[in-house]
Amino acid sequence: MENAVSTRADKPRGHRKVRTGVVVSDKMDKTIVVRIERIKLHRKYKKYTRVWKNVKAHDQENSCRTGDLIQIIETRPLSKDKRWRLLKVIRRAD
Repeated sequence: MENAVSTRADKPRGHRKVRTGVVVSDKMDKTIVVRIERIKLHRKYKKYTRVWKNVKAHDQENSCRTGDLIQIIETRPLSKDKRWRLLKVIRRAD
């Protein structure tokens, strides 16, 4: 009989979170602030609301501008606040 408790060995190695968001600031060098938005269901009232979180991501070439729709991927800590890096630009801002 196998143990029913989940262990760390059960998780696949190398699996990183990928999120889509909009660049809200590009004023820092090699760093962008990305707003990740999701829709959440209220537990009591069953109403959907938008919630968002701003995260800092690493942009090596300083290629992103405010308003770009991008994909970011989770990575090791790069600084005090940076835990994400730019994966690709989906749509450029006009």
